[in-house]
Amino acid sequence: MGSEIRVAMLEDQLIFRESLVTLLEGAGMKVVSRCADSGSFLSQMRSAAPHVALVDLRLEHVGRSEAEDGLAVLKYLHDFHPHIRSLVLSGMQEPATVESCFQAGAAGYLCKLNVSCDELIQAVRRVARGERLLPVEMLNPHALQLNELSSTAPALSRLTLREREVLGYVAAGADNLKIAAHLGITERTVKAHLTSIYRKLGPENRAQLAVLACELGVTRPVLA
Repeated sequence: MGSEIRVAMLEDQLIFRESLVTLLEGAGMKVVSRCADSGSFLSQMRSAAPHVALVDLRLEHVGRSEAEDGLAVLKYLHDFHPHIRSLVLSGMQEPATVESCFQAGAAGYLCKLNVSCDELIQAVRRVARGERLLPVEMLNPHALQLNELSSTAPALSRLTLREREVLGYVAAGADNLKIAAHLGITERTVKAHLTSIYRKLGPENRAQLAVLACELGVTRPVLA
């Protein structure tokens, strides 16, 4: 990647979208796509070739009773454009929503209700560099403990190579049956590996494990 960061933007509010374009381009970035709906956005990804995709989670449109769910966009980008780094910019702050975004493949999460212009610019730059932005204050209380654990270098060294592979599939959103099929092992063996991973890393459930895996930088395979 060169010095100029290419950004694609999915945001339903026109005035906010235009403001973001002005902000990012004023910071030396290039906005290569600006869309209000997911269909138009995803159809441009190959030709636009962004480094970072700035994604809103709730996309409302005039004449439609239901809003689009940005989670589907995150999953699509992860599966079909894994080189594009997704940064969520949303007004939602529910812990379950934040965790779902990381499970879907997001590299970072920002709340548009309290993020500053400078924080947004720095977040885009960090995500473009390959960093992950985990907002522990917006996750479940136990997530703070997980974040403290993830900051220690030996965390991944506690796992075997196979356990790291299993953890990668968990982070990608795969269930036990799909993990077994991809790795050529039985579902019972997958469960045994997961039991060992839970014991070594300490999360309480699969959602927390997936978020922790993202924070640790575990490689997430592209699921077929």
